[in-house]
Amino acid sequence: MGAIDLSEQKITTELPKKRFYLLSLGCAKNQVDAECMSRILYEDNWLSVADPAEADALIVNTCGFIVPAKKEAINAILELSDFKQPQGKACHLVVTGCLSQRYAAEIRDQLPEVDAVLGTADYGKIATLLRRLAGGEACYDMPGQPGSLAHLMVSRRPSTPASYAYIKIAEGCSNRCAYCAIPSIRGPLRSRPMEEIVEEAARLAADGYGELILIAQDTGRYGLDLYGRRRLPELLLAICKIKDLRLLRVLYTYSDGITDELLDVMRREPKIAHYLDMPIQHGSDAVLERMNRKDRAADIRATVARIRAALPDVVLRTTVMVGFPGETAEDFEAMLDLLRDMRFDRLGCFVFSPEEGTPAWSMRPRVHHKTAAQREKRLLASQQLIATEKARERIGQVVAVTLESVEDRGIFYVGRSYGEAPEVDPLIYVAAASDDLHLGQTCNVRLADADAYEMTGVTVL
Repeated sequence: MGAIDLSEQKITTELPKKRFYLLSLGCAKNQVDAECMSRILYEDNWLSVADPAEADALIVNTCGFIVPAKKEAINAILELSDFKQPQGKACHLVVTGCLSQRYAAEIRDQLPEVDAVLGTADYGKIATLLRRLAGGEACYDMPGQPGSLAHLMVSRRPSTPASYAYIKIAEGCSNRCAYCAIPSIRGPLRSRPMEEIVEEAARLAADGYGELILIAQDTGRYGLDLYGRRRLPELLLAICKIKDLRLLRVLYTYSDGITDELLDVMRREPKIAHYLDMPIQHGSDAVLERMNRKDRAADIRATVARIRAALPDVVLRTTVMVGFPGETAEDFEAMLDLLRDMRFDRLGCFVFSPEEGTPAWSMRPRVHHKTAAQREKRLLASQQLIATEKARERIGQVVAVTLESVEDRGIFYVGRSYGEAPEVDPLIYVAAASDDLHLGQTCNVRLADADAYEMTGVTVL
């Protein structure tokens, strides 16, 4: 994700005496937590800086979901430790997020550069923790069980471009996928009250964030714990009543949450993007069963058919995994066949990462890492052809594109339409043929060319 820089915030009270640098790693859900911590510190008279060399306190908000994320987090911690005294200015280095929730004792014992940790339930304590450290107190408290959502109630300022913002509608997950450590890191599903979410959405839209993106570990299960039933469709309708809202997008929706009611709301409400991110994980029934997934291949096919019948212009994204224990060549071919038939517009692929504390940790036989890598390469090559074909089907369409950056010395504006989620999907390059264009503007663009990685277009008056 990168550093969370809110340094341009205006302060009406005395100038902060202390400065902090916050580096956030991992997913958008982690980014929201980092934004909340930044706001909490701002209200405690701290100032965010973009350069760690200027900071009095250093914070790394980590991801610890899979092995590559753990390695990235540890490397970031060690790199930031160079900015601590006596080499640098900073007095303290704090680690927050998933890695600290999962491996607090190991961080304490093996990374002496770290002064304190905060778990995933303790983001709201960041200002108190830094005050304790400044007072010379030893603060290596072990994280408690995930529970509180209080930090999400602050009036945070997003670190995203001014055109969009994420809203976390729930925390944790009550699915028990065999490979996943999220329930132990983030706890069970805990939905935020609908009124609280709508209030946050209205505030962000009024501040100019025209596209709001709802996120959770599984957005389709929103409300089950709090209200006893799924209430995502009702939440969408409530948010769409906000006057300043331009576009509402939903990410991370598992197939059992893509109900006919949800599809009907998406079809009827013009502010909702016809875009669904539906992780299927695999296409072999045998592997899906070992993964403890609810769906089987026939269910996935039926869900995709329902989606496309309700929303003919929908853009579909999915995520799959290769190399799960016991995955045979036949299982892999079954997944390839399913993906060729379903023709998802976008796809993310991961190689299985064995995680301690999950059922899959002890599953055998494991797939050799070279075999898994070869399967990943083959799957992505197949998907590239599909994605290119799907993208070219959109050539000639006129879509509303929000301009978010400028490239090639002002020759192109770069933006997204309803069919592109931030950071993971292709971008649309719009020729800057008119002086009337400006960043943040939403304009009609006719798509002129496309492949799996980018699209180009021209504005339509």
